[in-house]
Amino acid sequence: MIEIRYTKDHEWARLEEDGSVTVGITDYAQQQLGDVVFVELPEEGAEVLRGEETAVVESVKAAADVKVPLSGTVLSANHTLVGAPQRVNVDPLGEGWFFRIDPNDPNEMEDLMDEDEYLEYVKSFE
Repeated sequence: MIEIRYTKDHEWARLEEDGSVTVGITDYAQQQLGDVVFVELPEEGAEVLRGEETAVVESVKAAADVKVPLSGTVLSANHTLVGAPQRVNVDPLGEGWFFRIDPNDPNEMEDLMDEDEYLEYVKSFE
C-alpha cells in the first residue's frame, strides 16, 4: 500500500513500493503560491537532513523553500519542472513532484501527519 504523509510546512511524502520516498508540495501550498514560474531542485546524490531546505519554488506572488520531510540521499529530481514549472499547479501530487530520496530511516514517516490530520491542520488557517 502506498502511503502519503504531510508536513506542517505543506510538503507531502509518498512512500513508494521500492522503499524510496517521493516529495512535493501540497495542493494547499500551490494554491497559496499562485502560478509557479520557477523551481530549483536538489542535486542527485546529495545527502539531505530532515527539515533542511532542499528545493525552491517561486511563483508570481512569492518564493518558498521546500524542506525534506525525511533524512536520506536524493535519488532523482523531477527535471521536467525546470522547463514546465506549472506542473506543480496542475498536478502537485502527481507530475508536480520535486524529488525522490532513499530515506535513512523510513520510520520517520510515522512522525508526519496522515491525510485526515493534515486536512484538519489546513482548516486552522481558514
